[in-house]
Amino acid sequence: MLNLLFRLLGVTILGGSLVAGWLWMDYNRFLERPIRLTSTIGEDQIYTVPSGATLRAVATDLQDKGIISNRDYLLWMAKFQTPQVVVKAGEYSLRSEMVPQELLTHLAGGDVVQYPLTLIEGMTFSEIRLRLAAREALEQQLPAMSDTEVRQALAVSYTSLEGLFYPETYHYSRGMSDLQLLRRAKQKMDAYLEQQWADKGESLPLKSPYEVLIMASIIEKETGNAAERPEISGVFNRRLQKGMKLQSDPTVIYGMGKAFHGNLRRVDLKRDTPYNTYTRHGLPPSPIALPGGDAIHAALHPLPGKSLYFVGKGDGTHHFSANLKEHNSAVYRYQIKRVRE
Repeated sequence: MLNLLFRLLGVTILGGSLVAGWLWMDYNRFLERPIRLTSTIGEDQIYTVPSGATLRAVATDLQDKGIISNRDYLLWMAKFQTPQVVVKAGEYSLRSEMVPQELLTHLAGGDVVQYPLTLIEGMTFSEIRLRLAAREALEQQLPAMSDTEVRQALAVSYTSLEGLFYPETYHYSRGMSDLQLLRRAKQKMDAYLEQQWADKGESLPLKSPYEVLIMASIIEKETGNAAERPEISGVFNRRLQKGMKLQSDPTVIYGMGKAFHGNLRRVDLKRDTPYNTYTRHGLPPSPIALPGGDAIHAALHPLPGKSLYFVGKGDGTHHFSANLKEHNSAVYRYQIKRVRE
């Protein structure tokens, strides 16, 4: 009887050892085996960790989706991490070559998917609204808000939201709001403008950073040629100093709003609006678009000279003139004559 018991005990120990050995081997195979994705070969797969989800819930979901083969193995691995793993909510991009340890580190690191959104120089606020509204991953707050409510939310003291957001590419994660992204862009513009204002040129007729934004927005819309911006700034700043009207076509177009259909006519130059710099002296009441960093720098550092006029040459550059006679000659040469030909 005693021998039988010893034999049974031996068999049990041997069986337990075999099971333990098999589990250890299977666990190590799990650690070395890449995760399985359902996306197209070579493409990453987006996986979402819900807010408040526990590691056990995530491990179960990963197993249910076939991404990992054994949730318990993942939980065992996490248990012995120092410090213990806490997964963070958000969207994660999973790569097919990831092994479970990399997957766990990824979900605990909070390195969530980032989406790009670019604000382009020359955009108006209405165009910014449309661009933000097209981003499905952004929480949409702006569509339910008037411009006045947006100004209040962003603590804007001006009567317009034009020109207040720095144009560049911003990155955001799913769930961030359009208002939060706008706030970041405004903070970026505020910081850049403050830095540039501290290094402004001498004898500048612009009296405040906001006037700089207004001037920079006009420069931005007048030319896409960065090399010309300081010279165009010089023209406008000299006209301000001499009490001359700016006579900028983009300001007229902005003031016309939806009435502008792509062709600026002579009658439009005579139709008065707060933004028509052919009928009114000084700067318009607000920026007319987003100015880029180059335009802001040019507004603060106008090129010295005598030119008071400029006209487009049809190739993206301009001819600059110091007097009206020369300007009229350039208008005939580059516009009237070219149209007739």
